[in-house]
Amino acid sequence: MSKFFSLLFLYFLISVTINLEAKFSLGVDYLEETKFDILKGKKIGLLTHPAGVNSRGISTVDVLRSSSQVDLVALFGPEHGIYGNEKAAVPVEDKIDQKTGLPVYSLYGKFRKPTPSMLSKIDCMVIDLQDVGVRCYTYISCMRYAMEACFEEEVQVVVLDRPNPLGGQKMAGPMIDEKWMSYVGAFPMPFVHAMTIGEIALWSKKESGILKISEKARKSGQLAIVPMKNWKRAMTWPQTGLKWIPTSPNIPTLDSVAGYPMTGLGAQMGKFKHGIGTPQPFRFLTFDGISPADLKTELDNLNISGLSFQLKTLKNNSGKDIEGVYIVLTDWTKWRPTELAFYMMQLSAKWEAPSPFTQAKESEVTLFNKHVGSSAWWNHLFQSGASCEPRKFLIKWDGETRSFKDKVSKYYLY
Repeated sequence: MSKFFSLLFLYFLISVTINLEAKFSLGVDYLEETKFDILKGKKIGLLTHPAGVNSRGISTVDVLRSSSQVDLVALFGPEHGIYGNEKAAVPVEDKIDQKTGLPVYSLYGKFRKPTPSMLSKIDCMVIDLQDVGVRCYTYISCMRYAMEACFEEEVQVVVLDRPNPLGGQKMAGPMIDEKWMSYVGAFPMPFVHAMTIGEIALWSKKESGILKISEKARKSGQLAIVPMKNWKRAMTWPQTGLKWIPTSPNIPTLDSVAGYPMTGLGAQMGKFKHGIGTPQPFRFLTFDGISPADLKTELDNLNISGLSFQLKTLKNNSGKDIEGVYIVLTDWTKWRPTELAFYMMQLSAKWEAPSPFTQAKESEVTLFNKHVGSSAWWNHLFQSGASCEPRKFLIKWDGETRSFKDKVSKYYLY
């Protein structure tokens, strides 16, 4: 072989090696790669949903069932159920899965926390849930409750890690006050948290007080994280090569993933609507009584970094044309995920008289604060009305997120 072709062949081998080393894979892929060693000889329960698939798009349910090394005996479903077809905030009943014949225990029905009876049938709970990087999204809450129950009942927990679709660097929004912690705020973290579901599990296992169980149960609880390979904190979802599978009915696309922290809080009270019922949930704004053109002008005048706004007409689910403003994410690096939501609240207070924040029922106030998490912001919003000013809060929260990162980065896996 000539020297030229020898060098060319060597270059080819190096290139192949680098490409193989750089190939991204999910926790469930790595579980398969290790031939399910961690699950051998155990009766397995699986907590998952439709987005729980491997890199080839095969359901984790099918991945485990097809292996002779795995004894899958029960399924556990979060909000929206294991097939993702249940409505938000609607209780889901236990059932027998027609596809597999396995019992499906709902963790969003009569029980949010697995009961000792449910766990008596398994030795190990495998958790494969795709999160969206936002504190109030209930899949991480479901994981916390499952971990607590398993540790109390001496059942091992194995978390199959997945990417945070907002990446591992974007932290934003307020921390949550302890009084507002609930199923839509089950962890003491910023609204946008920049952690993978595996990192959240590790952090809550290692740090006292996050899991609401005895110290003995927390310390003795068995937790294993099956990591991803070659995920980097700066990676966006498209860089993983994965197809986005809707994690819930109103998060059908990556557009809606980014829109969720941008507008979800801002449309909780008042006349803003954020595209639910259109092809662009969380990315399409309307305001009753304000023309789309005037709404766009007001949004443009806010000069929010990383965003621009376009007039657009979409059809709603009934086939009716809806005119509104579509949110364009123009610069990922400058984008602050929650900033727009708080200016939406400012506009609601400005455009509605009396302010919706002074007229809300106690139950509405409680739900609002469970999602936002900050009593200080609510008090300012309530007292200042149309003159409320988000900027000083946004600056304060940026400082708090930096402090949070300093505390949790030792639990980063990537």
